This record gives sequence, C-alpha cells and structure tokens, in this order.
Amino acid sequence: MPTSTTAVVKPELAKPHYWDDAISQLMRRDRIMKKLIPKHPDIWLKTRGNPFVTLARSIVGQQISVKAADSVWNKFLLECGKRPTPASVQTAGLERLRAAGLSGRKAEYILDLSTHFSNKLVSPQKWASMEDEAVITELTAIRGIGRWTAEMFLIFNLQRPDVLPLDDVGLLKAISLHYFSGEPVSRFEAREVAQGWQPWCTVATWYLWRSLDPIPVEY
Repeated sequence: MPTSTTAVVKPELAKPHYWDDAISQLMRRDRIMKKLIPKHPDIWLKTRGNPFVTLARSIVGQQISVKAADSVWNKFLLECGKRPTPASVQTAGLERLRAAGLSGRKAEYILDLSTHFSNKLVSPQKWASMEDEAVITELTAIRGIGRWTAEMFLIFNLQRPDVLPLDDVGLLKAISLHYFSGEPVSRFEAREVAQGWQPWCTVATWYLWRSLDPIPVEY
C-alpha cells in the first residue's frame, strides 16, 4: 500500500477554479487591483455550501455592519444550533429569534425562508445549473429577499464569477476610496469602473471588500 497520502481539501475551503486566472487578468488591466490583490495572498472566496444557511445569514446582515451581523448571527446559532436547519428555525419560533437580536421583520423573513425550504417551495438543487438572473428571480420571490441578498447568495454560495452588487454599501465605499479619492459615487459611476473587471466582477468586489476589512465574511 502507498505510504504517502494526498490531502483532501474540503469543498468550502477550495479555491474557485477561476480565481487565479481572474486575479492575473485583473492585475494586468486595473491599477487599483494591481495594488490591492498582492496585499491579500493565500486567501480567497469561500463558501459554506449550505443554501439555507447562506440565505439566512444574508438576511441577518441586511442593512447592518459586518460586526453587528456577526454578533447577531452568533446569538442566532445559540437559539437554532451550530448548523441551523429549517426545522430548527421553526422550533425556535419568532420570540426566540427576536431574543437573539433579530428585528421582528428579519425574524419573520427567516421563518418564511425556513417554510419555503421545508415545504419545497424552492429548488436549491437546480440553482447551480441556472443563469444568475434566473436564480435572482426565484430567490426574490421569497419574502425578505431582495436583489442584494440574492447577489450575496450568487457570490458566497454558488461562487459565480461576475456578480456586481451595486446595492452593497461596502463596495460603493471602496470604489469611492480607491477610484474617486473618497468622493461619493453613483451606481452609474460604479458600473463604469466595473466594466474593466468583467467577467470577474465578483473577484474584484471581494478584494475591494478586503481593502475595508481584511477578515473575510463567510456566508
């Protein structure tokens, strides 16, 4: 029998197959990317690989800071288990979710999400083979999931390479800081900057997030 073993990389830790090509092209094309990318070696976009958890965590993070979202999420896990499921969320119920720090509306959204999964009103097994906009359309039919949350799902769960979340405050802040000397930017201006990133907008966005917070958020 062979004496050596090959390390098995868990799927959630594996580098996206397009990552190296993407950073090579971005660094060639974009002076800001050429500066930012080398500051964050040996880290890349990772996924939990669990659609329900990714969406629940995205709902928790809506319109609050990363730090606040982490705090609420940790309390949420105390109520719903380290690996929350639709069933554990429904068992926790509205009051326990609110006790974890969720607003009443977010608690209702996560309960509605759990119902969609448990009653098979969504088809997560099909999402990997669907176009980005088709996934967004299905997800935004769920109460509490808007385009931003759907785009976070495309990035953090499906690891789609060319997502540009123009509703993301952090992305607009980073574009303002690095491309406009701190001046406020419009969605139109951000989209103009991002034209040079295609088809790797996800990767460019991820490094701009890192420029604001070096520790990656993992949905």
